[in-house]
Amino acid sequence: MPDWSWWLIVAVIFALGELAIFTGFILGPLAVAAAATAGVAALGGSIEVQLAVFIVASTVMITALRPIAKRHMQSPPEILTNTAALVGKNARVLEAMTPDSPGMVRLENENWTALPAPGVGRIEAETHVIVKRIDGATAIVEPQKPMGEADS
Repeated sequence: MPDWSWWLIVAVIFALGELAIFTGFILGPLAVAAAATAGVAALGGSIEVQLAVFIVASTVMITALRPIAKRHMQSPPEILTNTAALVGKNARVLEAMTPDSPGMVRLENENWTALPAPGVGRIEAETHVIVKRIDGATAIVEPQKPMGEADS
């Protein structure tokens, strides 16, 4: 079997290993280096040249790409979606609510079942509220503070 086919087998094994066990972006760059080495082998490079290409390509791929990949994976999402995007939004109470009896709020042009946040009593209809969190399909809300009122 030609050298290039061995390097392709190694590249596939490294790639599958990265996908299967997620090594923290180590096997992925090695797979790319092995694929590059397969190209050198296909062009007739000697085993010494193949090993040198693999070592250099592996080193470059790991030192250059791994920090970028780690930073990308650790960064928070730039755009909040789904219910996370609703937290902090303003809503208007359509039906009064108490901690024991849910009401209804108008939030982002949709009607949501809502409950007062812990420590908040009854909230009357037409009150403007802020969404503190979403619990399943229920918005947990508290009344907006009037302008100029400081947090206690």
